[in-house]
Amino acid sequence: MGNYLYLAVNLFAISFPLIRSFEPKINFARKWYALFPALVITAIFFLVWDHWFTVIGIWEFNPNYLLGIYLFKLPIEEWLFFFTVPFACVFIYEVLIYFFPKDIFRPVGRPFVLVLIPILLLLAFLNLDKLYTSVNFFVGAFALAIHWLIFKDKFLGRFIFAYLVHLIPFIICNGILTGGLTEEPVVIYNNAENLGIRIWTVPIEDTIYSMTLLLMNVSLFEYFRSRKTIQQTKSY
Repeated sequence: MGNYLYLAVNLFAISFPLIRSFEPKINFARKWYALFPALVITAIFFLVWDHWFTVIGIWEFNPNYLLGIYLFKLPIEEWLFFFTVPFACVFIYEVLIYFFPKDIFRPVGRPFVLVLIPILLLLAFLNLDKLYTSVNFFVGAFALAIHWLIFKDKFLGRFIFAYLVHLIPFIICNGILTGGLTEEPVVIYNNAENLGIRIWTVPIEDTIYSMTLLLMNVSLFEYFRSRKTIQQTKSY
């Protein structure tokens, strides 16, 4: 698909969730008032991070698979990524709530946080010479800690379920971007800055990067949704 490949991955990620957003059972479109602020705030954080890592050479983008439109040294497709992928992930989160009303992973929430935060911090400290690994794991641990301080385990079970399910399309999309189906990768990682462990062609660090991306969007999504609920309650 040449220069349209990264754009096609973005469109693939958002197409089905966008079409099904108006399905009456899920009513995802009616929750966009909470989703869009979450997307924008999270995207700003990740785009700043992304720009920094691009400038210092942690990763780069292959022009053979891009439209050639750049904003602040980032291809337009990368900007879209931080909206299309979280949109699809929060859609998964909401669909799972509808089809599985019982929060079956809630008992796992506290152990998940208590185990994963120390592991991420330890790995980050042990790999300070690898910026993608260390920064990514520090940010992931911090995001988990902040979520726990604010929400405790109220949404963690739902988040964990969505995170596990999202790993399937995540590996497919990220695998395409990291060269799983092409002669060259779309996103080229500097392997000196990561552990060099791959799932298919996806760096293991990306699973934590994606976890943080989803967690921030879910946290903000639930925050804005709860604010509207409180305002409606007060109006009565």
